[in-house]
Amino acid sequence: MTIAALLALGVLSGCSGDMDELRRQVAEIKSRPGERVEPLPEIKPYEAFTYTASNLRSPFVPSAPARGEVANSVRPDANRPREFLEQFPLDTLRMVGTLQLQGRNYGLVQGKDGLVHRVLPGNYLGQNDGRIVGITHNRITIVGTGPNPSGGKTTGQQPWG
Repeated sequence: MTIAALLALGVLSGCSGDMDELRRQVAEIKSRPGERVEPLPEIKPYEAFTYTASNLRSPFVPSAPARGEVANSVRPDANRPREFLEQFPLDTLRMVGTLQLQGRNYGLVQGKDGLVHRVLPGNYLGQNDGRIVGITHNRITIVGTGPNPSGGKTTGQQPWG
């Protein structure tokens, strides 16, 4: 216990140092002229927003298809015989070249298995009823179908190769 009392006495005696220097520094700071304080920026009054589109369709809910829109959308021929390359997704097929024989342009398409297949305009490939509509020396153009928001199918043309 005496050690704790001696330690406390030593700590407290260190706090009772000369305060003259501190008082002088405080007086010097108080004697300095004050700097000009910038005025606060003017705050514009808040204008409340009134939502007036509550009677319109919500942008987060799909709109109902127009009458007859589903019936008139593109429908692939379900009765036509399927071609060999239609069993593969288009992203697993790769155009590897073209070939011109007797004035006809053929496209060379490689499957995932490594086999190369010869295709002509009018052939189908991919799983979205992709029909080849053109072959040039560096590109095969495909017209395919995909789903549209109304539940039917829509047609789009895509260069490939």
